[in-house]
Amino acid sequence: MIRVLIADDHEIVRAGLRQFIADEPDIQVTGEAGSGDEVMALLRNAEFDVVVLDISMPQRNGIDVLKLLRQRFADLPVLILSTYPEDQYAINLIRVGASGYLTKESAADELVKAIRTVVQGRRYVSAAVAELLIGGLGKPTELSMHQSLSEREFQIFCKLSRGQTVSVIADELFLSVKTVSTYRSRILEKMGMKTNADLTYYAIKNGLVE
Repeated sequence: MIRVLIADDHEIVRAGLRQFIADEPDIQVTGEAGSGDEVMALLRNAEFDVVVLDISMPQRNGIDVLKLLRQRFADLPVLILSTYPEDQYAINLIRVGASGYLTKESAADELVKAIRTVVQGRRYVSAAVAELLIGGLGKPTELSMHQSLSEREFQIFCKLSRGQTVSVIADELFLSVKTVSTYRSRILEKMGMKTNADLTYYAIKNGLVE
């Protein structure tokens, strides 16, 4: 039996996912979390075969949780299920260590197929993500600016674009303020921008924040 942990801050979404999976004889939802902190707490007390993780959650967002999971539960597959389109987050999150990326508009049978795939130790790449990956390899100069950021830079970029201050980010990521400031400068330089407001505008324009 494949034990699934669903992490999404909307109860109605979790209920819908439970319903999708209920008819599958080999898959069972054995845990639910409404925040990033709840995900980590559940994993300390129970075993799961796969985490289905949303990006937008309170406390720790999905990007932060994914990074923690890769550090503490390196072999645990993490399938991202998000409202954001593939071209905005998929490449970055697969690079960080996600086992697959699906949008919430995906069909239920695709979600089930993805769960079975990642539990087998393989990555699940939808047709849309595969096209992005192939296009990125063939035309690296045409990647979006945020896709050129490193894992840590992308994590900090997302926080800055949501209006978080350098000191708050430093506390959340257990880094010094100086280190986060250095990352901020590097991000601005790479993306050809001058202020946090520029980052926020870019993120909103490209559908990276709601």
